[in-house]
Amino acid sequence: MAEYSRSGITGRIIGLLLLIIILAGGGLLWLDYLNVIDVKTVLSPLYRFIGLEGRTQPELPAGGTLNLNDERYAILLEAMDLKNMEMDRRAADLQNRQGEIEQMAQELDDRQKALEEQEKSFNAQVQEADTRSKNVEQNARNLTGMPPERAVGILAAMDDQDVIDVLRKTEEIAAAEETTSIVPYWLSLLPPERAAELNRKMAARPPNL
Repeated sequence: MAEYSRSGITGRIIGLLLLIIILAGGGLLWLDYLNVIDVKTVLSPLYRFIGLEGRTQPELPAGGTLNLNDERYAILLEAMDLKNMEMDRRAADLQNRQGEIEQMAQELDDRQKALEEQEKSFNAQVQEADTRSKNVEQNARNLTGMPPERAVGILAAMDDQDVIDVLRKTEEIAAAEETTSIVPYWLSLLPPERAAELNRKMAARPPNL
């Protein structure tokens, strides 16, 4: 009878302990749900004892408290840092793009200057050709007005190309004025070898070249 009493008391004790544990666990869960306490933080020593990783609160400075506004401010600062980094990256991209645009503008400016130099050179060549053409025409008219022997003496002292230009211009003037060209007579007064060489060059190179 005494043994049965002791067994009953032991069972009741165990039952009460289980009830206490259940009530304590339920209370902890309820307090955790209400954000009054953090169960995993409170029970972190027990977690470490059984080999599990518990959750710990962030360390605060002495006398400090965990402030939600501070956390929001920290998040805002982090977002601003990210925004600043993005703005710096875009600024660097814009600067690189600006450098490329300036380089392209410089290349276009160099090309424009090269084209202007080519145009000046071309205009100078045209002017030079026009001046030469006028000089050749004036020489042809002057020689035509001279006695043939004197004109041939002047032609004999000139370079072959200059002589050819004068002879052709003389023929053009005669054709335009519908007069007889004196060129064949001039050639007949030149030394035969020189006259043959001039005729060969005139035949080998058309007037437009």
